Amino acid sequence: MPERQQAHPSVTPLIVERWSPRSFDGSDIPEEDLNIIFEAAGWAPSAFNIQPWTLLYARRGDANWDRFLALLVEFNQSWAKDASALVFVVSNRMQGRGEKRSENYSHSFDAGAAWAMLALQATTMGYHAHGMTGLQFDEAVSDLGIPEDHRLEAAVAIGRKGPKENLPEGMQEREAPSPRKPVSEIAIAGSFQ
Repeated sequence: MPERQQAHPSVTPLIVERWSPRSFDGSDIPEEDLNIIFEAAGWAPSAFNIQPWTLLYARRGDANWDRFLALLVEFNQSWAKDASALVFVVSNRMQGRGEKRSENYSHSFDAGAAWAMLALQATTMGYHAHGMTGLQFDEAVSDLGIPEDHRLEAAVAIGRKGPKENLPEGMQEREAPSPRKPVSEIAIAGSFQ
């Protein structure tokens, strides 16, 4: 795995410290901590302040845990089983009410902002959040009763980081923060080239 590069010293350390481990320690997360993480997600910016996201969740050992875990693909189940909470991020494709109801162009973008705030708050509190799209989307939409005018965006595992030895052998060597593309590869002055 390539070595993680150093961020510019002016980048907020919290942003650099956030990463997505797969090894969690299997501990419980207090409901109060989870609610703080969710409240941070709610502070995300959104077009017209619509806040088009809904966070469906299960805590380790509750009545929904096994059902939520089973909605992930097998690979993600193999490590997410040790998380403290599983969250499914859903966005509302529509905005307004009645005859003024229309498509919300930025629903996914805004839900992504909420996920980012969630991940940063989790990091601040000593947890980690790992977003994933390795889930059984059709089954999850049906099982979780997600309306047709909403979109299941992703799932998130939240928990305290565990030792890499908790992971299957093939995943252990990858259990480290990932490198990032340089600014020159992600920001272009002018038109897309």
